[in-house]
Amino acid sequence: MSLYPGTATSPVIARRLAEVRALGASTVALVMTWSAANVRATAIAPSQRTIPDRAAIRAIAMAHSLGLEVVVFPILTLDTVAPGQWRGTMQPSDGNRFWLAYEAFILHYAQLAARTGAEALMVGSELGSTEAWRGRWYHLISKVEGVFSGALYYSANWDHYEHVSFWPRVDAVGITGYFSVAVSASASEAELLRAWRRIRERLRGFAAAHQKPLFITELGYPSTDGAARWPWDYTRAGQVDVEEQRRAFAAFALAFSEAPLFGVLVWAWDGPGGAGDGGYTPRGKPAANVLFDYFSGTRGTPNGGSGCAGENATPRSVGLDHTTRPPVTVPGAAMDTASPTAK
Repeated sequence: MSLYPGTATSPVIARRLAEVRALGASTVALVMTWSAANVRATAIAPSQRTIPDRAAIRAIAMAHSLGLEVVVFPILTLDTVAPGQWRGTMQPSDGNRFWLAYEAFILHYAQLAARTGAEALMVGSELGSTEAWRGRWYHLISKVEGVFSGALYYSANWDHYEHVSFWPRVDAVGITGYFSVAVSASASEAELLRAWRRIRERLRGFAAAHQKPLFITELGYPSTDGAARWPWDYTRAGQVDVEEQRRAFAAFALAFSEAPLFGVLVWAWDGPGGAGDGGYTPRGKPAANVLFDYFSGTRGTPNGGSGCAGENATPRSVGLDHTTRPPVTVPGAAMDTASPTAK
């Protein structure tokens, strides 16, 4: 879930968290944002889209009361971007000043995670242009370890994970799952499964080479034609297609039921959802039933139904994202309107 002022009211969060738990997830990732002005900026600070700490603390307590583990997931957003720019292309005018600000951002949420007993913290998300800054990342992670004793992860973009210089300092190889798995909007589930099997083996080999478990830190598909071909593109307009979203999630679920991974965070469990919604959420859509089956083990998930099974498996999770970015009923969920680990 992404936590934003105005949308992160206690009743809304409580309802969403209860739905995530009913889906069979064991973990929720809570997304919290600070902002920079643009890709050249050196200052990072809370913005109008930053949830107050007291509301974040309340959300974490609610999740724990439902038996959900929590990943605190800070994400840097940009106020202004030109075509081709995003946080993955940051080029700050002064790298040292930017990094001091970034450390302050992450340490703020490391302290919040420690205070609330959160189980894990993301130290970064998709900051591709900084991933070669090995010394800076090592320094940040050492400082985080001084205040937070839980698991530490980094979320690398799906097309840039080979460039991360600090995999030895985090607890898993974390990669977003926005790979293109189709060449047309009509691709069958079997075609999508073949594509996911190829990707799976490549990612498993990469993680094994680093002697780390594989963690899919975001997996999402908009409910529009072409979602399986361009899953990363939340700006594309297209006809609503909840069935393509279902096929894409089903192919992933089967591929990783055959060869389990450490964990997966579904993007995301927010918004109204439903059959007429073209957004990422599986809420109230056929994809929600796929996730329920995956988390409960009815699609062959190993280890007695753990939706993210594997060595030291992270609990099944869903992402609740208020930063962004279905009438099918998930047993026990209140369908009034982040999956294995949630965001």
